[in-house]
This record gives sequence, structure tokens and C-alpha cells, in this order.
Amino acid sequence: MGRWMLLLAFLLLLQGTAVVVLLGWYSEGSLCRRPPPAQGKVHVLLVSSWRSGSSFLGQVFSQHPSVFYLMEPAWHVWSQLSNYGRRKLKMAVRDLVRSVFQCDLSAVEAYLPEQHNVSSLFMWSQSRALCSPPACALAARDRLSDPNECQKKCDARGLRGAEAACRSYSHVVLKEVRFFELESLYPLLRDPSLDLRIVHLVRDPRAVMSSREKKAAAFYTDSGIVLDHAKVPDQKLQLEVMQEVCRSHVRIHEQATQKPPDFLRGRYKMVRYEDIVRNTLVEVNDLYKFVGLEMTTRVGEWIYKVTHGKDSKGGIFEIVSQNATYLSQAWRATLDHSKVVRIQELCKGAMSLLGYRIVNSVQEQKGVSVDPVSPKGGYEFSWLPAKTETDKSK
Repeated sequence: MGRWMLLLAFLLLLQGTAVVVLLGWYSEGSLCRRPPPAQGKVHVLLVSSWRSGSSFLGQVFSQHPSVFYLMEPAWHVWSQLSNYGRRKLKMAVRDLVRSVFQCDLSAVEAYLPEQHNVSSLFMWSQSRALCSPPACALAARDRLSDPNECQKKCDARGLRGAEAACRSYSHVVLKEVRFFELESLYPLLRDPSLDLRIVHLVRDPRAVMSSREKKAAAFYTDSGIVLDHAKVPDQKLQLEVMQEVCRSHVRIHEQATQKPPDFLRGRYKMVRYEDIVRNTLVEVNDLYKFVGLEMTTRVGEWIYKVTHGKDSKGGIFEIVSQNATYLSQAWRATLDHSKVVRIQELCKGAMSLLGYRIVNSVQEQKGVSVDPVSPKGGYEFSWLPAKTETDKSK
């Protein structure tokens, strides 16, 4: 009888221990005890706005041999449901992103024609992974991709090959310009099957405005969705969009840095486009470290080439070899000063928070006495996991 009592006590103790362990795993405030993500993948969401250099930064990830990359899958949601505003579409966008991170493209297929190819995916040929095995035999996985050749040789019926490619990589990276706050992403950050990191790319709003003006017609539909189809005169449309973009950068940055929920700590990093083009390899290495990648010689050479060229005639999403440092401040010569003043008024809070200096005259705008970008420093925040006792002893 005594042995049975001892055995029963032991089983009860074992059960209690299991419950404590499970509760620890699923506690929001204990990220380090979460179950490992499925397949050990790292999921990276590059959050930015239009004309902020996000296509270039997306390629910095796409060309890496460990990355499966897709450019703006949420484009399909906005293009098919364009009569709705962004607030009504944000959950559909979030759910689509979750499915793609899990290498399930059926959510995207819901927005495609019944008979669709890989080429039905928005800007699909910008993904090196879709131009390499197992999706396509055009180039080895450790080689850089040529979008033009990929378009000619790698189209395929259906998306099963793309899903197989996604499952074969250690990192899944998605670039999106259709998130304006972080709350809708909280379920993804809590999801134990995802190891989500958020890279928040910002750019001087004066430079963004200058670039948007050159391509304004291409963003007309998106602008309406951003403003929830508010009635805005055409001459004020771009300024209204810029104001909302600036507000979104403030919201995202403050949500991630001012008393963020525990499940967001260690998952967010903000980077300025200007810092990337001024010190490219250092900044990219830092981003790679944040998401668990290492620079390769081939990718490093590609990055140098595309940031030190002379071509300035790239398309809306085309990545061409350019002098990126010069182009990052081209707005100083091309944007009318009265418009610069207006943008500074609308985006004053965002510019102060993100480290962009006001120019107070035409002379300051067009001269060299004022650098409109503050030195990298106190404005920048990124949450890192708390050090363990083992780390502290090192």
C-alpha cells in the first residue's frame, strides 16, 4: 500500500511539473521558453512605405542564398479589394502574410485568376528563390538572379513549386508597404510557429515626396486606400498621403520602443535609408546579424555595384546600378522649397523622432552647410533580448 501511495504522489508531482512547463512556454512574457518555430525558420517582415528604398533593401535579402523572398504579396489584396480602405483591409493583409510565412500560398491564390501561373504573383521575378531550384533550374541557389532571364524561363503553372521553394529555405522574407501600425501584427508575434523579426525602413519624407511626385499616377489607387477613400482634391492628395505615412512611422516606432509588449522585445529594428546608402555594408551586416544571416562575397559585391553606379533611369520597382548616396539627397535640388516647408510642417514630429533636420531657407536646402540627416545616434532604438546570467558572466 505504501508503494502505491508513493507512486501516486510521484505521478501527481510529474503532472504538476508538466503543467508548470507548459504554462511557462505559452506565457506572453517569456519568449525564451516558447516552443521552437516550425522547421526552425526565421520570418522577416520588412515594413516600409512607397518610394523609401524598400525595393532595394528587399533585394539585399532576396539575393542571399538562404532567403526565400516575396515582394508585397499584400498587393493582391489591395488590388482586388480596392473599394475598401486600409483599415478594413488590414486583417486580410495580416492573414495573407501569415499564410505566406508558413509557405502556404493558397491565401494568395484566392486573389488570382482561376488559371494562374507563378507570373501571376506580384513582381515574382524579383525573387531569386523563384528563379532557382526547386522552383526553376535557371541558376544555382548560390548565384545572383537576373529578373529578365527569370521572366523568360521560370514561369510555371500553379504555385506548388513556389511553395516547395519556400519550404526549402531557412529564412522567409516579405516586403510590405501596407502596414500602418503594429497591433494587427501582434497575433503573428505571439504565434509559436513563427519566429518573426520586423525591420522598419524609413526615409526622409522630403525625399519620399520628391520621388512620389515623379510617379504619382502609379500610386493613385493606393493613395485612395491609404486615406480610406476620403474626398481629397488631387492637388492635395500627395501631401495628405505623406502626412499619413509620417504618422504611421511614428506609430510603429513608438509602439515598438515605448513600453512594448514583451513578445515584441528583440523582434524590431528600425533603419534609415540614408544610413544604408552612406555605409552600406556595415548597415547590411548589422541587419543580417539581427535576422541571423551572414554576408557572402557574392552578395557583398552585388551590393557595392548597385550602390555605386551611374544609371538613374530605373523603373518604379527596378533595381539598377546607381550612385545611391547622391540620389538619397536629390530632393534638395529638385523639390520646390515651398513644398519642402509644407512637408516639414506635416511631418515635423516624425522627422524629429527619426533624425531628419529641418532646412529653414532655400540656401540651406540647396547648399552644403546643413546636413539634413542627423548623425546616427540617440534617435535609434531596437529591443534586444535581456541578457541571461550566463551572458552577464562573459
